[in-house]
Amino acid sequence: MAVLQQVIFLIALITASYLIRKRVLRIRANIQLGKKQELTGDSSARLQNMLLIAFGQKKMFKKLIPATLHFFIYVGFLVINLEVLEFVIDGLAGTHRIFAPHLGSFYNVLMNVFEFLAIAVLLACVIFLIRRNILKVPRFWSTEMKGWPRLDGNLILTIEIVLMIAILSMNASDQVLQTRSDHYPTTGSLFFSSFLIPMFEGLNTSTLIIIERFAWWFHIIGILGFTVYVTYSKHLHIFMAFPNTYNAKLEVKGYINNMPVVTNEVKSMLGLAAETVAAPTESGRFGAKDINDLSRNNLMAAYSCTECGRCTAECPANLTGKKLSPRKIMMDTRDRMEEVGKSLQTGGQGLNDGKTLLNDYITKEEINACTSCNACVEACPIMINPLEIILELRRYVAMEESGSPAQWNSMFQNIETSFAPWKFSPADRFNWSKD
Repeated sequence: MAVLQQVIFLIALITASYLIRKRVLRIRANIQLGKKQELTGDSSARLQNMLLIAFGQKKMFKKLIPATLHFFIYVGFLVINLEVLEFVIDGLAGTHRIFAPHLGSFYNVLMNVFEFLAIAVLLACVIFLIRRNILKVPRFWSTEMKGWPRLDGNLILTIEIVLMIAILSMNASDQVLQTRSDHYPTTGSLFFSSFLIPMFEGLNTSTLIIIERFAWWFHIIGILGFTVYVTYSKHLHIFMAFPNTYNAKLEVKGYINNMPVVTNEVKSMLGLAAETVAAPTESGRFGAKDINDLSRNNLMAAYSCTECGRCTAECPANLTGKKLSPRKIMMDTRDRMEEVGKSLQTGGQGLNDGKTLLNDYITKEEINACTSCNACVEACPIMINPLEIILELRRYVAMEESGSPAQWNSMFQNIETSFAPWKFSPADRFNWSKD
């Protein structure tokens, strides 16, 4: 029987590893549809961003209560998963709590810490479910959060609650079995799960073994399934936040990347020395029409999006009733990547399917509503920059389609001829001071 359990566990572990690897390679291929972008700037500053913002949750604490609850879930995820190492060794070797005899009393300390975090995670998830579904925090109920995005958020919280209940039930039944069989190593008293012991004390030993084993299998299979599920969920940010914060722009907010070809053309017209730029290997495009026109950093940011809605909640255009939602921009970019990636995976047309990110996913009305104020960039807890995508889409509309609003075209013409948005001679610019 023990050998059969080991074989089943090995099959489950290999299956989960295969599915995760397959999905990770698909995500990597989707991101590589974008343009390669060389990282510039101080690598130590990038590492600092990753440690403080992704690992240290620095920007989350602008909103103290949700940040504290999120912090419990985050720490719980990191620390409780250390126990998974014991689960894996036990599952492969056919042992039970293999670390307990070797760690002695320290094992009891570790288990009590794990249980405290399990309770903290459970309570935080319950509160988050209440905030989402009963209090109905507005940013979780906007248009783009209908259907799967809303279900995804509720599913992940529910799964975490069930997994925490499973581990507490396992520990409680295990503590009772320790008094009945030498097979169960002594863990010492576990504070939180001990409250559940009265539920199990009256049961016979065979029933207790079934409950303990069921909870053990449910927990480890649940974790493996959860890990696979995360790669399809917005909770991929658990992992993607780290490379995203490392690759995020170091320039001050408001800095807009110039196009080298256009910059050199302007310098040439002004009689300035132009930079030497290698000739492109293929005909380029001004701005972005589809995901392959965006940088790989932009596409990675789309997979990093937590769908928390802080960007949209701070967006002045959205707050005044306009259709722009920075969160939707990132979600649409990810959805387009997924569509193209799935098409390529099945031998389809990929980017040549007759659809584009602009128009089919993101409308001109949305991108034209953006004020370029960087509120969304400042609000994002993991340094995602929706403004970069918006500006690239607007560049395409302006420079490839000449499709900007009429009042914008007048402004562009004034800048070209008068070097200012207003239609008067540069020589008259200081006339206001005469009186």
